[in-house]
Amino acid sequence: MAAVSIATSSPPRPKAISNRDGNTSVSFTEDSDFPSQSSESSVSPAQPPPDEEEEEEEDMIGEDVHPHPEQVSLPPSSLSPSSPPAAVTAPSRLAMTMSPSPVSAGATGTPTLFHLSFNQDCGCFATGTDRGFRIYNCDPFREIFRRDFDGGGIGVVEMLFRCNILAIVGGGPQPYYQPNKVMIWDDHQSRCIGELSFRSEVRAVRLRRDRIIVVLDHKIFVYNFADLKLVHQIETVPNPKGLCAVSQQQASLVLVCPGGQKGQIRVEMYGAKKTKFVMAHDSRIACFALSQDGRLIATASTKGTLIRIFSAMDGTLLQEVRRGADRAEIYSLAFSADMHWLAVSSDKGTIHVFSLKLNLGLTANDKPRPAPETNNPSVGSSLSFIKGVLPKYFHSEWSVAQFRLPEGSQYIVAFGHQKNTVVVLGMDGSFYRCEFDPVSGGEMKQLACYNFLRQE
Repeated sequence: MAAVSIATSSPPRPKAISNRDGNTSVSFTEDSDFPSQSSESSVSPAQPPPDEEEEEEEDMIGEDVHPHPEQVSLPPSSLSPSSPPAAVTAPSRLAMTMSPSPVSAGATGTPTLFHLSFNQDCGCFATGTDRGFRIYNCDPFREIFRRDFDGGGIGVVEMLFRCNILAIVGGGPQPYYQPNKVMIWDDHQSRCIGELSFRSEVRAVRLRRDRIIVVLDHKIFVYNFADLKLVHQIETVPNPKGLCAVSQQQASLVLVCPGGQKGQIRVEMYGAKKTKFVMAHDSRIACFALSQDGRLIATASTKGTLIRIFSAMDGTLLQEVRRGADRAEIYSLAFSADMHWLAVSSDKGTIHVFSLKLNLGLTANDKPRPAPETNNPSVGSSLSFIKGVLPKYFHSEWSVAQFRLPEGSQYIVAFGHQKNTVVVLGMDGSFYRCEFDPVSGGEMKQLACYNFLRQE
C-alpha cells in the first residue's frame, strides 16, 4: 500500500528492494551534505540552500533528541527482500492538531494558514501555510524559524519534540509536496531525507521517538522510526479529520483512533499486545485526547455537549463533564501534565477548564479510578434525590474556569509549562496565554496576546 524511499548518510549503491507481498518498496539514494539555513529562508528544489545559519535556530533544534539521518535510514544488513513487514500481534494519539478550511490571505499579505499543531510537550507549535512552515516557542512567545518554499503549500507539519526531524505533507491549491506523501524533513540538512507514499491523501501524522503513525481516510499505518518498517495497519471508519493520538512515554506505547463503528474508539496497547474497543458516545466521535502516559482518554461527540474520560487500560468510564447545553463542534481536548485538569475548545468561542476527580494511583502502572465521593451522608442523600428526580443536565459537572474568545475562528488549546496556565492558538493567527485560579475558578486572566501571522 505504501512505498518508502530513504536517503542515507552513508552512500551505498542505489538499489531497490521489494517485500514479497509487494506492499512496500525501499530505495536508496546517495546523500550529500547541505548546510543549515538561517531562521528565515527560502528553499528551492533546484538550488542548494544558503550557507548562513543563525544561533537562534538552536533554541528549537537539538534540545531533546538528535535523530540524525542514520536513525531514519535502512542499514543494508537489515534488509530482507523475502521478509514481509513484521505484524503486531493484537488479539483485540495531544492530539492537538487542526487542519480545517484554510484562512485566506488578506490585503495585508499575510500567509494562508492550512495547519496548526502543538508539539508533543506543548512547548512549541508549528504552522503550515501556502509558503512553507514556521515553528514558534510558546513561553516566551516568539518565532524560532521558518522555511519558505517557492510557490508551494504545506498542509501538515508534525514536530518531534524540539529536535531537527519533522514530518511534513503538502497542502493547499498548490502543494509543495504531493498530499499523498509524508516527507521526513531534517532541518540540519534543510531537506527531506525520506518519504512515505500512499494511494490516498494523508490526513494526519503522529510522531514518537520510535514510531511514525500516518493517518488516511480509512486506514492508519504504524512504522518503526529507525528503519521505516511497517509494523501495523488499522482499518477505521471514515476519518477525514485524521483523528489519532499516541502516548509519549518511552515505556508505554498506546494508540487511540476511531473504531469500526459510529461512536466507538479503538485503543491499541502495544506493550500488552491488547486491543480495546470502547463505545464512547451514541453519535460520531468528533475529537479525543490521550494523556502523555497513555492512561486517560477524553472523548467528545458531534453533539459537543458532554466530554467523557475513560481509562485506556480497560475502557472504564471515569468521569463525565458538561461543556454546555447547546450543540457545539469540539475543536480540541487537552490533559494537563499532572492529569488534574482537562481543557476544551469549541466553536462557541469559550475555552473551558475542568477539574478531573480521579484517583491516579501511585505509579504509571496503576489503573485510574474515579475519586471517592464525599462521606457526608446529608450531601449524599440530597444528591441521590436530585439525580432521581431532575434531568441529568441539572447535576452535571461544569467547568471550573473559562476564557472567552471572539467567535468565528477555530482554536486549539494546551496547558502551558507554567503552573495553571493555558495556551490557545487560533486559525486567525491569534496566540493567547492565560492563567486560571484552581480554587476560585471563574474567568481566566489573560497574560499574553499576539498574532503570529502578522508580517514583521
